[in-house]
Amino acid sequence: MTSVISGLNPSALWNNFAELSCIPRPSKQEEQVLAWLQEFAVSRELDWQQDDTGNIVIRRPGSGGGESAPTVVIQSHVDMVCEKNSDVEHDFTSDPISLLRDDGWLTADGTTLGADNGIGVATALALLEMKEDAKLPPLECLFTVDEETGLTGAFALDGNLLQGRTMLNLDTEEWGSICIGCAGGGDSQLSLPVSYEGAPGDFLSFQLSVEGLKGGHSGVDIHEYRANAIVLLASVLAPLAKMG
Repeated sequence: MTSVISGLNPSALWNNFAELSCIPRPSKQEEQVLAWLQEFAVSRELDWQQDDTGNIVIRRPGSGGGESAPTVVIQSHVDMVCEKNSDVEHDFTSDPISLLRDDGWLTADGTTLGADNGIGVATALALLEMKEDAKLPPLECLFTVDEETGLTGAFALDGNLLQGRTMLNLDTEEWGSICIGCAGGGDSQLSLPVSYEGAPGDFLSFQLSVEGLKGGHSGVDIHEYRANAIVLLASVLAPLAKMG
């Protein structure tokens, strides 16, 4: 694994990312990575706390003249999207991510890379282990759980963990830019009564599929107005229902 990141800088960041990539961390199954973060803090004699949801904060005092500066919170999430190619055998609950260097890019071998938000976690850890005389404000590095399936870790965060009033979220989408606001999000649950009836014996059955769409992130690419497979299929079926 270390040979894949050889020569990449800053080395502390990439070493942390490579080590993190060896730790399974599906959403709602982050126990191993949380234990790793605790060991990181203990081995470096850094103060840390964990709330009942699993979120962890690791603190580093200010240094190099930044001792009296306002505390800055650095936030990232520890879980990752777990997807693989259909021809790849991989168990995200036990197998490490296999890293590859491809034409100047760091990728994974047939699976998601986990840079969302592993690169944020690695960045925060690199800050925590900078030299003792590095000019830094007091840091509270917050690592939240279960972001990918509904932000439940952040929603349930115990606010008493944090003292800082300025936060930098490292789960970014656009290179070289800083987001200063967002629309937010929410979950809805809808329940309707459903009744079923058997199809007449002379009916024919068909299987419809919508394939070959470009896809994309439902939030980041929403302004692109790309085709959505669910919407397209519904637009085909709705007129049929009206026809009886």
